[in-house]
Amino acid sequence: MPELPEVETTVRAISKFQNKILKEIIVHNAHLRWKVDKNISQLSKNKLIKEISRRAKYILIHFNDSSLMIHLGMSGKLRIQNIGNNFFKKHDHIELIFDKEKIVFNDTRRFGSIHFTKSFKNHRLIENLGVEPLSREFNKDYLFEICRIKNISIKKLIMDQKVVVGVGNIYASESLFLAKIKPNRLSKKISLKECDQLTNAIKRVLRYAIRKGGTTLKDFYSADGSEGYFNLNLNVYDREDENCKNCKSKIKKVTIGQRASFFCDSCQN
Repeated sequence: MPELPEVETTVRAISKFQNKILKEIIVHNAHLRWKVDKNISQLSKNKLIKEISRRAKYILIHFNDSSLMIHLGMSGKLRIQNIGNNFFKKHDHIELIFDKEKIVFNDTRRFGSIHFTKSFKNHRLIENLGVEPLSREFNKDYLFEICRIKNISIKKLIMDQKVVVGVGNIYASESLFLAKIKPNRLSKKISLKECDQLTNAIKRVLRYAIRKGGTTLKDFYSADGSEGYFNLNLNVYDREDENCKNCKSKIKKVTIGQRASFFCDSCQN
């Protein structure tokens, strides 16, 4: 599943379409996670793109008075293609047409979505989301305050999109390893010092993953066709029974909230 670094990588790849006219949207299949508005092409036709940004795992294409919200879901990806290239892949559902190029939305499992909105900040899918992990708001005091009122595993807490957005399974496991905290520790027992370590670790891991172009484990590629290389630097994720790179102990696997979690019993407390 594309997480924050993969979405950010995609946003950067399509940022060249800023200050260009979106001529039209062609919908080949409207039956995604939410049915695509039948008027989306007319609503977006010939609009100037002022900015392309990200909120959580949503790609935001901003016009003067409205925005497009794109979510990649479980298997979605965007692909930049020349207008003269008629190559069409199975599961190509939507095309954003420009003068010389187009952005193609491909989604095998169809859990992705695209929405037209007048106010993305007030959209029902965005308005209740938590803070951005790379923002100043996400700090030790913020996390510690939430840890005090929650009685769940720390890994489940940092993956809660209403607490902090975009920290997916891979990055949660890697951040907890860097912060030396076991994923199944109860949030109420996490100290202020550990919250400081963890917020810094999450920022460090996500920034590094973005620099590496995200994680290509299955079928994620950026819009420009490049792979992500963060998976080459994984310390614990998907490394069960392999030696810890730090202490040579065996990496362990547990299930937390129906998600596989990986950790080193020696390095993490």
